[in-house]
Amino acid sequence: MAEARPAVADGNQKLFPCEVCGRCFAADVLERHGPICKKLFNKKRKPFDSLKQRLQGTDIPTVSQPPQPKGQPMRKSNWRQQHEDFINTIRSAKQCTLAIKEGRPLPPPPPPTINPDYIQCPYCMRRFNETAAQRHINFCKTQSSRCVFDPAQTAARLASRAQGKAQATPKKQ
Repeated sequence: MAEARPAVADGNQKLFPCEVCGRCFAADVLERHGPICKKLFNKKRKPFDSLKQRLQGTDIPTVSQPPQPKGQPMRKSNWRQQHEDFINTIRSAKQCTLAIKEGRPLPPPPPPTINPDYIQCPYCMRRFNETAAQRHINFCKTQSSRCVFDPAQTAARLASRAQGKAQATPKKQ
């Protein structure tokens, strides 16, 4: 440590730089500072929480936020696909306005794009994002269990209603 090039202070005392932090100290102080500095720089510091310090000494309780789960994978961005869909939509709209101006028949609409991030409901075949899909699928499941659309039952109901109306009509006359 003492072999580093010394710096001259205000007086005749020579200062030596620390190997870890680069600050200059006198030789006797550097001997005490060296081990402490190495120990400090090896530890990772906790992030400073200014809210905790501001609320210290007050009667306001600190609200601790639950730690965010680290296991959630980041989804790959599909901005390029969205960009292409947007451009195709604009092009088809321009073709429609041009066809209207010229009096030609309208071109067929572009095919709908299916978002791969959406989840399809097994009951109604609609698509939703993850959070909405969780809510909707439970709702749709209960709704589908309430009213079962059996074609034979529906036809029988319609036939019985038609007979009831046919019998009720002659009684009124």
